[in-house]
Amino acid sequence: MFFPEDGWDRPPLYQTHSIELTGAVDAPDLDDSPSVGKRLHTTRGDVDVLFHAPLSASTSESPRAIVFVPGSRGGFGGPGNGIYADVASALAADGIASIRVNYRKPADLDECTLDALVSVWHLSNLGYVRMAIVGHSFGGAVAISTARYSTHIRCVAALSSQSHGAEDVVILPPRPLLLIHGDRDIIIPPDTARKIYDWAWEPKRLEMFAGAEHGLRECRDEVRDLLVEWLPTALLA
Repeated sequence: MFFPEDGWDRPPLYQTHSIELTGAVDAPDLDDSPSVGKRLHTTRGDVDVLFHAPLSASTSESPRAIVFVPGSRGGFGGPGNGIYADVASALAADGIASIRVNYRKPADLDECTLDALVSVWHLSNLGYVRMAIVGHSFGGAVAISTARYSTHIRCVAALSSQSHGAEDVVILPPRPLLLIHGDRDIIIPPDTARKIYDWAWEPKRLEMFAGAEHGLRECRDEVRDLLVEWLPTALLA
């Protein structure tokens, strides 16, 4: 077990920032079938999200949902040429809702974590009590950081994640962690995933995809299938 050398000098988010979710309205200009656009009003500005409603009754006693957060450039698509929408659609058929988040201030770790948190609160207001969070690249650190501040988040998947901001992984247990990385990633080297894995306690899982680069396009179908298989089970852990 190895502990992160840096990152612990960052004060907890609640000591330096505050945000409130003050309302949510339809945003048809964001609609991307089968998802619907929502604009979350907060005390720090509006957060745009896409909501995928479940297509069937939940197979769990506790309503479940996924929060998807992007990399440092923002947007809704995620890696692998839009894999987030595909995973959300597949899980909707199993009674699991999803929300895809676009940041107010891309590349600002604290502000993006707040955006993810208000998305969690919005889902909570809709009755979802068990959530997973999935993030790519910079968003992997956002996902791990967000989990620190919400007991609604029951598991985390970090894809091609950076290490800065991922130090909070040490306080994630007993919630499951899935790390996915390509062994030909030259933007964030694969050793970064191994480092985060070493920081983490069980339950944890690392999947390294041969021949895949940072965007995971080379293993898109495999990553999609892995997330569709892992997320429902991890949500019940």
